[in-house]
Amino acid sequence: MSTAKDFETLEDVIFPPGDLESNEPPLETYLHLQQMLLLIKCLDWWWRDHNNFFAAGNLSIYYSPRQRKSQDFRGPDFFVVLDTERKPRDSWVVWEEDGKYPNLIIELLSKSTAAIDKGLKKQIYQDIFRTPEYFWFDPKNLEFAGFILLGGTYQPIEPNPQGLLWSQQLSLYLGVHENQLRYFNAEGQLMPTPEEIAQWEANHAEQEKQRAEQETQRAERLAAKLRELGVDPDTI
Repeated sequence: MSTAKDFETLEDVIFPPGDLESNEPPLETYLHLQQMLLLIKCLDWWWRDHNNFFAAGNLSIYYSPRQRKSQDFRGPDFFVVLDTERKPRDSWVVWEEDGKYPNLIIELLSKSTAAIDKGLKKQIYQDIFRTPEYFWFDPKNLEFAGFILLGGTYQPIEPNPQGLLWSQQLSLYLGVHENQLRYFNAEGQLMPTPEEIAQWEANHAEQEKQRAEQETQRAERLAAKLRELGVDPDTI
């Protein structure tokens, strides 16, 4: 296995241009793709009024000129950088981003990547990126684990009674719900997706419409009854 020093940035080198395109292979399965998109769109939605973060998935992170010659490392399946400009990027180039590395990384495990995600990548995120939090999740067998950087070493994050793992970086819990990795608030309540919010609003609007129709029908029946009794309801 490669050691941290194999990936250290060379001193006194001329860095490549920052407009580097991402060079990531397609995600393993449809489940992996959907999980990545879910993580991105939910965070983008909940932080829609914030302009100081960048959340992306399956995007290359360039941190060393030598890295471009190596096939040992690929970009994370999902990562978040805090205190940065929220704008589209073709890749994350550390030397063009004030030396910032991800604050949180999530890898989506598969049979072909699990060993690397748990070994080499974990080592890189710990020893070079110094990423404060690292999680992995397998969309197929639902294996889920999280780590926090303490004293330079990743330590397991202990789950709460619900089995959720707290992210200090996001101020949110992460946990498995209906076979997907989802966000939960500080009270442990599931944070809905934009689609779930839209569905709730549509259901609420339909209920209000039905309630209004029922009130109109009730008023019409009452008016008809008054007329039978010789009372003009318009004069009441």
